[in-house]
Amino acid sequence: MHDIIDTAVAAGSFKTLAAALTAAGLVDTLKGAGPFTVFAPSDDAFAKLPAGTVDALLKDIPKLTAILTYHVVAGKVMAADVMKMDGKAAKTVNGAEVKISTTGGVKLNGSVNVVKTDIDCTNGVIHVVDAVVMPPA
Repeated sequence: MHDIIDTAVAAGSFKTLAAALTAAGLVDTLKGAGPFTVFAPSDDAFAKLPAGTVDALLKDIPKLTAILTYHVVAGKVMAADVMKMDGKAAKTVNGAEVKISTTGGVKLNGSVNVVKTDIDCTNGVIHVVDAVVMPPA
């Protein structure tokens, strides 16, 4: 079993996320003790953003960091725990809350679907999401 970063890199479908975490200087944090729960957008999720968005974010590190830390919750929250959180919100490492719905599958902020759950890591867990979750403005 590997840490969150090595697990994501080994999966091969998180190249954009890995590049973004590297640019934002968050790799060492997510290789740290944790535990962390990461709602990880796949490369397909990043591809849904308007053209040029990822390149612009890679040049705006404070905004990139705010978005990336909005995908991380302190602690190890497995899918079974998330299923008990319908209608609640989870505080992210960013400081803002993400709303959780479990009606018809797990959704974040009403529109982002959790498509794969419980990818166990030595320092937490990854849940794959099908879109990038944007923090409240």
